[in-house]
Amino acid sequence: MITRIDKNADRQRRHARVRKHISGTAERPRLSVYRSSKNIYVQFIDDVNGVTLASCSTLEKSVKAEVAGKKKTEAAKIVGKIAAERAKEKGIATVVFDRGGYNYTGRIRSLADGAREAGLEF
Repeated sequence: MITRIDKNADRQRRHARVRKHISGTAERPRLSVYRSSKNIYVQFIDDVNGVTLASCSTLEKSVKAEVAGKKKTEAAKIVGKIAAERAKEKGIATVVFDRGGYNYTGRIRSLADGAREAGLEF
């Protein structure tokens, strides 16, 4: 019998492998990305203190209005820009990019490009 591949389990395994080496601090937090089939979520995390410093997603009212009618990659770029602006307000200039086990293409790449355009350094 052919069994179906659990892609999310594979992604979680990749993410755990990367997280052994990547950690965020208060000065340089971890920019963590989660991508569902319809939405994208971003968090700036200080792993030393276990605190989320800032976040953004396509489910927020202000962002949802801005991304209405756009493609998912365009929405990810907008979320990246807004997240970077919120991080700048908190005094965050550089981050460690955690792509969450996803390939660096499509929505993940456009989110990173949007954050860079808004002045965030990786």
